[in-house]
Amino acid sequence: MAVTPPYLKKGDTIGLVCPAGYMAPEKFKQCITVLESWGYQVRVGNTPGNQFHYFAGTDEERLTDFQHMLDDDSVKAILCGRGGYGVSRIIDRIDWKYFKKHPKWIIGYSDITLLHTHLQTKLKTVSLHSPMAGAFNDAPADDRYLLSLQHALGGAKLKYECNAHPLNRTGKAEGQLVGGNLSLLVHSIGSASEFTSKGRILFIEDVGEYIYNADRMLMQLKRAGKLDNLAGLVVGSFSDMKDTVIPFGQDIYDVIWDKVQEYDYPVCFGFPVGHTAENYALQHGAQHMLSVKKEVVKLKMI
Repeated sequence: MAVTPPYLKKGDTIGLVCPAGYMAPEKFKQCITVLESWGYQVRVGNTPGNQFHYFAGTDEERLTDFQHMLDDDSVKAILCGRGGYGVSRIIDRIDWKYFKKHPKWIIGYSDITLLHTHLQTKLKTVSLHSPMAGAFNDAPADDRYLLSLQHALGGAKLKYECNAHPLNRTGKAEGQLVGGNLSLLVHSIGSASEFTSKGRILFIEDVGEYIYNADRMLMQLKRAGKLDNLAGLVVGSFSDMKDTVIPFGQDIYDVIWDKVQEYDYPVCFGFPVGHTAENYALQHGAQHMLSVKKEVVKLKMI
């Protein structure tokens, strides 16, 4: 059974850090304003606005900033400013001793997927795959995707619906919800952060990949046995996908369907999670029920 960190109360402090890519200072100001309007205090780490080439600081600076927030008892949740790349360069040096005794919410997506898989596999702790600081710049205050993060932090039982898709395979499934960015899920295989898929509801998404490369990553998941014994599969957005001069011959959803059509578990395409404005907060590692019907798809915590 996974450990669920304490939900937040008004007045609690959220730490804001950038453990991966660089984020300009103006990009997180709106996030702070909104979080404060929700009743939380915000403590900005040393990495937001900091830059070392591509990264939000050197590996040591990013590790130190994240570790400080992790070990600070007054910080009840850690919101990552953005993804990009860089978590895998520091994750094996993170000291989780204090976190094990005092778990807190780790929030983000994209490159932060590696933290989610590590928390699922090594620490058996629920985390939040959700919009990050940059998302607050492009959305109104009543945006339902941002509000899903507010609801998640407050302890609401998250439940979502989306439209049916022609490629969906109907059925019901129960299990831990795990997954995230396809590139990072594949990146985790063979490492200390490798995710567990057997009996789980897996969700995947990605951005800016060549279709042939996505096909290769999906083949890696399949060859590693990660698609064999799922309870269900939720396919999010695969935005800004690219093709080669000689076309691959399939779109991304057809590529995914080819990898899972031999199985019998329910599959949902087009769920609102990924690198777009439509990105619901999901409790990674929590028990969920997936219902895929001809008319509608429902995903809810149980």
